[in-house]
Amino acid sequence: MDLNDVIAGRRSTREYTAQAVDDQGIRRLIDAAVRAPNASNGQPWTFTVVRDRDLLDRISDAAKAHVLATLPAGPGPDRDRMSLGDPDFQIFYRAPALILISGTTPRPWVVEDCALAAENLMLAAHADGLGTCWIGLAQGYLNTPEGKSQLGLPVEWVPVAPIIVGHPTIVPAAVARKEPEIRWLG
Repeated sequence: MDLNDVIAGRRSTREYTAQAVDDQGIRRLIDAAVRAPNASNGQPWTFTVVRDRDLLDRISDAAKAHVLATLPAGPGPDRDRMSLGDPDFQIFYRAPALILISGTTPRPWVVEDCALAAENLMLAAHADGLGTCWIGLAQGYLNTPEGKSQLGLPVEWVPVAPIIVGHPTIVPAAVARKEPEIRWLG
């Protein structure tokens, strides 16, 4: 698949089959992730792969409670409160796998380094016919002592990119992009 087609075709997927992503497929995604540019080639990341359905459900419930407890008032958060208050809403969309990219050292740019790895991982997944979605609702909780404990993460690690992965039931339609504002100097 042409790189431009991969970039243009990648979508955030929120509907998955129950089919597992095999170890070799997960490994290919992580191999693509570690080829991302990173500050001074520090490679300050680790990858936690979660395929345990019960654990994903427990983390989903805890993350929903965490977000509800920390949401500010306002019209946008009211819509979020409705979804997060629904016991049937699972923040990982029942995807068969979660790959959490965490920073392992307190270096400058560790978050950016992990985000670059995440983009490589998501593009590689799309090229392999898999769907992904970065689950921002999980980030706050996974950065708490309780969240880190549930995954056995050391206290000093910084969970950056919780990405679900699986075989999509549907590929979401392309969303129109705004024309970028470009400022030319010189």
